[in-house]
Amino acid sequence: MTDMFDKAAGGPPAVAAPVSEATTVAPETITAVPVRHYGRWISAVIVIGLLVSLVYAFSQGNIQWQAVQDKLFDDTVLAGAGRTLMISVLAMILGVALGVVLAVMRLSKNPVTSWVAWFYIWFFRGTPVYVQLLLWFNLALVFPILNIPFVYKDEMTDVMTPFMCALLGLGLNEAAYMAEICRAGIQSVDEGQTEASHALGMTQAKTMRRVVLPQALRVIIPPTGNEFINMLKTSSLVYAVTYNELLRSTSQIGSTSYAVMEMLFVASIWYIVMTSVFSVGQYYLERRYARGSLRALPPTPWQRVRLNLAHVRTRNHPSTRNS
Repeated sequence: MTDMFDKAAGGPPAVAAPVSEATTVAPETITAVPVRHYGRWISAVIVIGLLVSLVYAFSQGNIQWQAVQDKLFDDTVLAGAGRTLMISVLAMILGVALGVVLAVMRLSKNPVTSWVAWFYIWFFRGTPVYVQLLLWFNLALVFPILNIPFVYKDEMTDVMTPFMCALLGLGLNEAAYMAEICRAGIQSVDEGQTEASHALGMTQAKTMRRVVLPQALRVIIPPTGNEFINMLKTSSLVYAVTYNELLRSTSQIGSTSYAVMEMLFVASIWYIVMTSVFSVGQYYLERRYARGSLRALPPTPWQRVRLNLAHVRTRNHPSTRNS
């Protein structure tokens, strides 16, 4: 046998040092101590205290809560809520349809149509909705007679009813915002899609209808849902043109019964209910159109509840506890 020597030049042979069991020290067990966030507890107590104080103040105020309960499902209130929903849906349909047209005009290579669309968006986004409603309501002061040759002729006061003023005021204003949303959705589609469609012989209109717009919906739909929820609240401004929607219906009851604050609470409850219902719909609509951009969709609130309940059942099962 040959001895093992250190190959380093001039160095002595390497000898392994004996390791005794007494010199080995077992590693200490690490105990994780969670950090105590005292600031969170203090802020939570302060917020809860403020909420309790606010609830107590309203409970001690001069408010007839029984009147709120009695008038919550009053026929006049329900009819006003129905008209609010109807004018919001119709105005949103008008805004979406006109917004798509304006977005296409805005992106057109024709300078006339592009500048007309730009001016429309600039004007309606630059003036308040309240002012636009009053302009439509007082249009008879400028044009007493609506005269469309060979088609229609009537007095402007008969044409511009409160419903028509509310529809045009809300719908045309919404079209300006929807035009920008649609333009952003159209520009989000890669230009190669358009070039490939043209290479296949498709016209510009057919490319927009069959290729670009279906892909742009993923970007257009989510903010459109948010715009509709905002429309439900903005519809209260049509009170100015005497359209008998939810706020006007509750205000009329409050003025005759001297329960002004109570009826405002009733209107607020119905606005919250409607916006909450459509917020749930918006959530699932956004979730549906996000399937193309996310590999795995996050669980819905109802799926989280079911998952937590399944964990609780598994933990409390006899076989699990015995093991």
